[in-house]
Amino acid sequence: MAGPARVPVELPELSPSERERMRRLEEELRCLVCQNQTLADSDAELAGDLRNIVHRLVAEGRDNDAIKTYLVERYGDFVLYEPPVQRNTWMLWGGPFAMLALGAGVWATIQRRQRLAGSRSEPRPQTDDAVHQRARDLLEGRDQS
Repeated sequence: MAGPARVPVELPELSPSERERMRRLEEELRCLVCQNQTLADSDAELAGDLRNIVHRLVAEGRDNDAIKTYLVERYGDFVLYEPPVQRNTWMLWGGPFAMLALGAGVWATIQRRQRLAGSRSEPRPQTDDAVHQRARDLLEGRDQS
């Protein structure tokens, strides 16, 4: 079953500088329904609605910070493509570095253990010529027993 038809929205005209500012702002905002897409890249219906909101706010003369604040109040930090570092986002920012450090630590530990195991290995015993001759004789079928 199809939803109700969407009514085209009349938006105020923007100057070229306002259009450019809106485009840059759309690159800094995330589509709330798409996986890792900016408002500028998304074709989702909700992204279009958010673009219309941004358009109206730019036309009203609000600055970028005021527009972002308005959207964060309504939709949370997720609407920002690069959310601020806060207590609830520190894993988002620090997690990749922690994983990299953990991987480097595991790699270094494995390398150190392999070096230590190599230096502790017992030297192969030296065999004398008589043992070599006995082995040759056995291989050639000359049993001297």
